[in-house]
Amino acid sequence: MANIKSTIELNVELDENRVPEKLTWNAQDGGIKNEEAKAMMLSVWDSEKQESLRIDLWTKDMPVDEMKVFFHQTLVAMSNTFKRATQDEKMSATMMDFCDYFAEKLEITKK
Repeated sequence: MANIKSTIELNVELDENRVPEKLTWNAQDGGIKNEEAKAMMLSVWDSEKQESLRIDLWTKDMPVDEMKVFFHQTLVAMSNTFKRATQDEKMSATMMDFCDYFAEKLEITKK
């Protein structure tokens, strides 16, 4: 059986101070081509070192109110992924309670 590979590409355009001005990404298998984004968070697990490695970027024109919604949605997605990956219902519910608290404190309304 042949190995199947899929590529996800992230592109970052920087200003003269190396601050991100534009983020785009491509995922051919997902039908994504030069899709623009205002922020991104990428985590990868280094099994050998037993630690996460992260890249967090946002463009200088990312509005703070959108960043708050982005964080909330990311926390909800992480909670859902944690539940699927571990089947830990109790901790997943606790994480979702925090997501609700986070949204309430930041006055984020769900769309």
